Amino acid sequence: MKLKALLAAVAVAASLAGPAGAQTLRWAAQNDILTMDPHSQNHATTNAILMHAYEGLTRYGPTYQIEPALATKWTFISPTQVRFELRKGVKFQDGTPFTADDVLFSFGRIKQPQGTMQIYVTGIGEIKKIDDHTIDMILTAPNPILLRNIVDFRIMSKAWAEKNRTANVQDYKAKEENFASRNVMGTGPYKITGWQPEQRITMTVNNDWWDKHTGNVKEVIYTPIKSDPTRVAALLSGDVDMLTDLPTQDVARLRGDGKLKIVDGPEVRTIYLAPDLGSPELKYSNVKGKNPFADKRVRQALSMSIDRAAIQRNIMRGLSIPAGIMVAPGVNGNTPDIDVPAKLDVDGAKKLLVEAGYPDGFEIRLNCPNNRYVNDEEICQSIVAMWSKIGVKASLVAENMATFSQKFQNFDSSLYMLGWGVATYDAQYTLQSLIRTRTGGADGNFNFSKISDPVVDKLVDAMKSETDVAKRNAMIREALIRTRDEVLTIPLHHQMRPWAMKAGVTTVHRSDDRPEARFTSIK
Repeated sequence: MKLKALLAAVAVAASLAGPAGAQTLRWAAQNDILTMDPHSQNHATTNAILMHAYEGLTRYGPTYQIEPALATKWTFISPTQVRFELRKGVKFQDGTPFTADDVLFSFGRIKQPQGTMQIYVTGIGEIKKIDDHTIDMILTAPNPILLRNIVDFRIMSKAWAEKNRTANVQDYKAKEENFASRNVMGTGPYKITGWQPEQRITMTVNNDWWDKHTGNVKEVIYTPIKSDPTRVAALLSGDVDMLTDLPTQDVARLRGDGKLKIVDGPEVRTIYLAPDLGSPELKYSNVKGKNPFADKRVRQALSMSIDRAAIQRNIMRGLSIPAGIMVAPGVNGNTPDIDVPAKLDVDGAKKLLVEAGYPDGFEIRLNCPNNRYVNDEEICQSIVAMWSKIGVKASLVAENMATFSQKFQNFDSSLYMLGWGVATYDAQYTLQSLIRTRTGGADGNFNFSKISDPVVDKLVDAMKSETDVAKRNAMIREALIRTRDEVLTIPLHHQMRPWAMKAGVTTVHRSDDRPEARFTSIK
């Protein structure tokens, strides 16, 4: 073993060292969290970790059905007024009682503009306190997916936040830190006891949790391991119990190991490219005075010159589905007849660039994470090579998700790769977050590529309050087709997500890629 690899393995083994016993789950993936502030960053790994400590009024059961959490019951008094009865006897992990005041406080906090979580309270105009354990949500219009949206509206202790001067959401893009970005106070099944960035996160079971665990995991050690070989070596050596970021080239080998088992499943995540559509001049380009991406023909050319089948075959080893639309199978709105990717046509792409006034192509920069999605940097490298065939010279900047995320949220990119998972299992979440014109609040709250399409905007605004399922699904379909045909984004593929674990580990595979320790047991 080379010295560098040996040192990496030693470091990983040290980071994984923890309390002995079969009830400690050692879980590894390639990506660290961005923050511990539950209202700051809509980032899947961050959400997956924090949901162990922070809870919502509703939650998903094992098969993604909505079930009560911090609310025990909800009643629609009218189409725009919903009464929630809050669970009594619940305490935050410091012993303070959970009441309606914490819900009202968290609602005001999650709406603050420096965060990116507003989508989860979209359509809620006001929350009124009826008594200590009853609230009314006043909606701006009927909301057909309210109960799914609020799963990720996480409730924080008002008293704790105010005591620790952290009533305001962390401004992550400004590199701000606050008490909540490094400390946790929730009501959930586990207490997060420590975070050493890029090293490990530790949790211990909350014995005072209001619900019962279906698994036997008492402690969790989560370790981000960027290196594919090091991550797999940790699993094979027994230093890791469960690995949820499998390098595609190793899946077949791991599947044949009798000491391990693979739990297969799709992920409701679409990997895509986001070109800057709205700036008058494109950053990091040799084209001055205008924006090539404002021309639909240029966006078409970029999409048509990407060989998605080759990426699926050679880079993803079959563990992806080439994408034509922005939501994956398993999400309401995806149907096979519209999820048809752009056909590879290099000559056609060259002709479109000539028509658009770029016969010799142009130069751009592509920003890409290198530790977040399956083979993210390799995919970007491949795309750069594919674009060179049509004269588009893309310089690749691949970096850690933490700094990459700050960059695109500050609009410091002309073109970037992102993956978008659908927490609500409904396409409105994607369309409203990524494609809807950015106007503040939930609308366009993750639209950092300055998309503004009046047709899509009108459809999104209509679907928010349409309670007729057939009519609403028709709106979703039209908006997805419009997004596809206008090439407002460039979808690449939908991820598959096998997890590997020791034979004695039992857990529930989650298509939102959020393993839950409460569903996990170790023999």
